[in-house]
Amino acid sequence: MPSVIKKYGDLYGAERIAELLGLDKSALDFNPTEETVVKEASLVSWLSSIDTKYHVWKMGVVFTDNSFLYLVWYTTMSILGHYNNFFFAAHLLDIAMGFKTLRTILSSVTHNGKQLVLTVGLLAVVVYLYTVVAFNFFRKFYNKSEDDDEPDMKCDDMMTCYLFHMYVGVRAGGGIGDEIEDPAGDPYELYRILFDITFFFFVIVILLAIIQGLIIDAFGELRDQQEQVKEDMETKCFICGIGNDYFDTTPHGFETHTLQEHNLANYL
Repeated sequence: MPSVIKKYGDLYGAERIAELLGLDKSALDFNPTEETVVKEASLVSWLSSIDTKYHVWKMGVVFTDNSFLYLVWYTTMSILGHYNNFFFAAHLLDIAMGFKTLRTILSSVTHNGKQLVLTVGLLAVVVYLYTVVAFNFFRKFYNKSEDDDEPDMKCDDMMTCYLFHMYVGVRAGGGIGDEIEDPAGDPYELYRILFDITFFFFVIVILLAIIQGLIIDAFGELRDQQEQVKEDMETKCFICGIGNDYFDTTPHGFETHTLQEHNLANYL
């Protein structure tokens, strides 16, 4: 409004324009500096009114939601697929998302995620301890090369030795003893036997079995939860929580109660 008065005030008179616009006489004393101050004050007021904690929490919820992360991953693979068709193969995993049973299998891996990560970390530490022992006392047994001119030293340094134990020793059915030379007749034979047996017992028998058990138990737990939910939906009223045993003793019965009296569709 003050811009209108400023533009046509000299031509028609500021008081006349203010009267036509229904403005108070104080509008004629308008100061541009005051408008700037008001705008700055309103901006500060608007910024202070924003609930920062709520927006941070909301972003945390969005960016940790499994559905959102899956869509982001799916979109990323689609974009990368335009540069290399190799990435389009990842879209085949969408089949698993279309079936509830397959989703349960995938969820069983992440259901006990914290325990699984901690157990794998413990496995890595135990294998490292065995690597230290092997590197200092049993390095000569890691040469399985048939060519004497080019020895196949799998424990030449700590890094290669550790990677060999993690990659080969953990995957071997009988432990690291199946992948290195037989200690028969060697002065360290007794110590090698203890080394091989304890590695097999702690790494293969215990730790790997725990990792497999966590995944299997998680799958069984998720399956039991789904069956329990299905059973509750079939035998209990979702609204009042009363079981069908009670309604079977009434004249109308459980089916009439869930379809007419407490129909779930009426509460959506």
